[in-house]
Amino acid sequence: MNTLNAFLITTIAGLSTIIGIIPCFFKKSNQDSIISKSLAFSSGVMITISLISLIPEASNTLGMTLKPFPAFIVCAIFIVIGILTSTLIDNKIERKLKKDNLYKLGIITTIILMLHNIPEGITTFISSTSNEQLGLKLAFAIALHNIPEGISIATPIYYSTKSKLKAFTYTLIAGFSELLGALLAYIFLKNLITPFVLSITLAMTAGIMLDISIYEFLPTAYKTKKNKAITYYFVLGIIIMFLTELNIF
Repeated sequence: MNTLNAFLITTIAGLSTIIGIIPCFFKKSNQDSIISKSLAFSSGVMITISLISLIPEASNTLGMTLKPFPAFIVCAIFIVIGILTSTLIDNKIERKLKKDNLYKLGIITTIILMLHNIPEGITTFISSTSNEQLGLKLAFAIALHNIPEGISIATPIYYSTKSKLKAFTYTLIAGFSELLGALLAYIFLKNLITPFVLSITLAMTAGIMLDISIYEFLPTAYKTKKNKAITYYFVLGIIIMFLTELNIF
C-alpha cells in the first residue's frame, strides 16, 4: 500500500505542472506582454532552482562519496557539461525550427524540465515510501514550484503554435517525468540510482537551466518587449522560487 501511495503522491506532484497552462487563456491582444513576462519569470525561476537547490544538492550528495574539494570540482565539471549539452540541444533543434524561436524555447524547456523532474520523482517516491507524511510535504513543495515551470513550457508553445492542446501535451509530458523518476526508483533503486548518479544528473540539469535562462529566455523576453516590467517579473520568479525552496508557502 505504501508503494501505491508513493506512486500516487509523486504523480500528483508532477501533474501540478499542467496548471502552468492558465496564461494561455489570457486575451491574445496581450500576447507580446504575456510572452515577455512569462519568459522573464521563467528565467528567474530556473536560475533560482539551479543556484539554491540543484547545485547545492549535487555538491552535498557528492560529498557523501568524495572529499569537499574533489566534490566541488566534479560538480563544476558536470555543470559545464550541462551547459555544453544545452548548447548542443539548442543547435540541433534550431536547424529544424530556424524561424520559430518561441517553439524552440518550448521544446528545449520541456526536455530540460523532464531532466529536472526525474530526480524529483525519485526523491519524492523514496521519501513517500519510507515516510508518507514527509513525502506529502515534499510533494506539496514540488507542486508549488512545478506551476511556474509549467508556465515556462506552456506559454512559448501556445503562442508559437496557437494550440492549447500542444501546450497542454508538452506540459503534461514534463509533469509525467516525475512518475518516470518514481518508476526508475522502484525498478532500479538498488543497482543504478546511486548518490553519484543523482548528483551528476542534478549538476548537469543546473548547467542546462542556467544556459537556457541566460542565453535564451532573458534575451528573447527583452527582445519581445522592452520595459521595466520584464525585470520585475524576472525578480518575481526569483522571489517565488526562493520562498518555495524554503518551504515558506
